[in-house]
Amino acid sequence: MSNTSQTYQKLTPECQLDALASIGIYPETGLLALNSYENRVFSFTDEQQQRYVVKFYRPERWNEQQLLEDHVFSKKLTEAGLQLSAPLEIDGSTLHNFAGYFFALFENLSARSLAVDDVDSLYEVGIALGKLHKVGAQHQFTQRPSLSIDSTIKTAIEALRNCQFIPTSIHADVFQTLQDLHYKITTKKLPKLTMIAIHGDAHASNILLKEGQPYWVDFDDCKMGPAVQDVWMLLHGDRNEQLLQISMILEGYQEEYEFETEQLAYIEVLRTLRMINYTAWIHNRWEDPAFSRNFPWFITEQYWKEWLQSLQQQLVLLDEAPIMLQPHY
Repeated sequence: MSNTSQTYQKLTPECQLDALASIGIYPETGLLALNSYENRVFSFTDEQQQRYVVKFYRPERWNEQQLLEDHVFSKKLTEAGLQLSAPLEIDGSTLHNFAGYFFALFENLSARSLAVDDVDSLYEVGIALGKLHKVGAQHQFTQRPSLSIDSTIKTAIEALRNCQFIPTSIHADVFQTLQDLHYKITTKKLPKLTMIAIHGDAHASNILLKEGQPYWVDFDDCKMGPAVQDVWMLLHGDRNEQLLQISMILEGYQEEYEFETEQLAYIEVLRTLRMINYTAWIHNRWEDPAFSRNFPWFITEQYWKEWLQSLQQQLVLLDEAPIMLQPHY
């Protein structure tokens, strides 16, 4: 287990204010905590009535070079005309260090998150995503990871073997199902993936809408990966609903960049990966009080039984034919 929860205990309000003062920023308001678990993120207004967001990065998660790659990518996207919350440059740098904490300052966008059922906005989201991937296809991360389906699932399963919250009554079924999923995914005949620089965590909460236009936030998980990884997380509902959603996304997307439609065969694979890795992530971070406070259901028997049922359903879905777009004539 990581000791980062103990390290965060040293990130007191006084330390946060001293960190901001070290780069010449003096809040007039208090620092309001925003919904973030990996990092510690706060909004505030400074003495000049400028509204900012400050992000204190989780210690030991990314090193300085990896964080700077995130910032360089954000700058390239901004220069290409993409609308996003990019780290602000102060005294020639976007990344700062105070008392052992890396942190960055962002403009507060004053926008609302994309609703998961906001189908009408998906065309514009698709255009923005196409722009993002057009830049990402020309960008190569050297310090950040590449998405590896096999190793990610293996690592998650091994982490969960140490989880004391899995009920004894279903423990064997859980790990048998995880092994079955891993085998099915790694032996499934799938097309080769083209790896580009992607957002990596493109769910609805990381897309803000301002005057109808999408703004991207939180590139903390940017990596080398397939374009479909930034598409499938925007899908929800039954197969027909997902087909409508992906049709609207890709109609906008392909205004800017060509999408390899054979990648749609990976949607259920990536969904399964997310389901397993998300649970392992909570387990790995459980010593951080923010996790036990925000995920109290994680230690309940009901959660694990429902999770097992969802995993078993994925075994079925992985055998189904992938979503296919209807050709346009």
